[in-house]
Amino acid sequence: MTRISRLVFALVVLLVAGSPAAQTTYPEKPIRVIVGFPSGGAPDTVARLLGQKLAEALGQPVVTENVQGAGGNISSERLAKAAPDGYTLGFLVNGQLVINPSLYKLSHDPAKDFAPISQVTVTPNMLVVNNAVAAKNVRELVSLAKARPGELTYGSGGTGTGNHMAAELFKSVAGIDIRHIPYKGVLAVVPDLLGERVSMMFSPLPVVLPLLRDGRLRAIALTSLKRSSSAPEVPTIAESGYPGFEVTIWYGLLAPAGTPPAIIRRLHLETVKALAQPDVRAKLAEQGLDAIGNSPDEFAAIIKSEIPIWAKVIKDAGIKPD
Repeated sequence: MTRISRLVFALVVLLVAGSPAAQTTYPEKPIRVIVGFPSGGAPDTVARLLGQKLAEALGQPVVTENVQGAGGNISSERLAKAAPDGYTLGFLVNGQLVINPSLYKLSHDPAKDFAPISQVTVTPNMLVVNNAVAAKNVRELVSLAKARPGELTYGSGGTGTGNHMAAELFKSVAGIDIRHIPYKGVLAVVPDLLGERVSMMFSPLPVVLPLLRDGRLRAIALTSLKRSSSAPEVPTIAESGYPGFEVTIWYGLLAPAGTPPAIIRRLHLETVKALAQPDVRAKLAEQGLDAIGNSPDEFAAIIKSEIPIWAKVIKDAGIKPD
């Protein structure tokens, strides 16, 4: 953190320490955090890291529960129906909050049925190809795809996932035809990508960074507006001829709507404090993740603003759930 950031953070701590949130007896029992993806994946890893720090700060165990299925909808629906008492939280990815509403018929409204606490991390997707693909940058890949329409393929973690949406947006802006092959989770794509049965994928950084370092895959570009400190040599799609192209993956901590504001403030404070700790930031950086720690209101505004963006992508591409 910069010197100014430290001063601002210290001021926030002082202000909140005197607020009602600091005086509440919460929590008085263990807290459950629902994660909609498998144990060992990036969302699960970050949720457990944050949960450990929250447990230390709050003095109660924070237990992670993996509830998989339906593109994360089962876990988010369970969170929406949970008692708004601060003892059931959700660690959700952006696809569950801003993509799935336009792809599935949900029994909940992500913009109304959750109480956002804070965005926790953000990371770009990385466009990677197997070593048999004769392209070393975006320009060459687009030229190859236009010369061989419908022949190149890309794998995704499933219909409606963030990496699927990144590929569809890229197809649209580049004017290319590459075939989608959905898998049950992004990790399932990797063996076929390495085996040259799939041409490319848009992947979270933690999945592919070790493979890039070993020379088993080739990086083409990142989907963020700025380069990543985890792979500074890799350009962005935005700087490779498609200005403004941005598709990031972010994770956030939320509670059911109706959770008392004092509890939301306490959880937000402890989340921001956890994300400021050097060991947490170092562990996140190892996975290509940047800490956020914004306010509940800022997080809520992002959810509301991104839903219509992805609704248009889904409609224009004619995407239907599997």
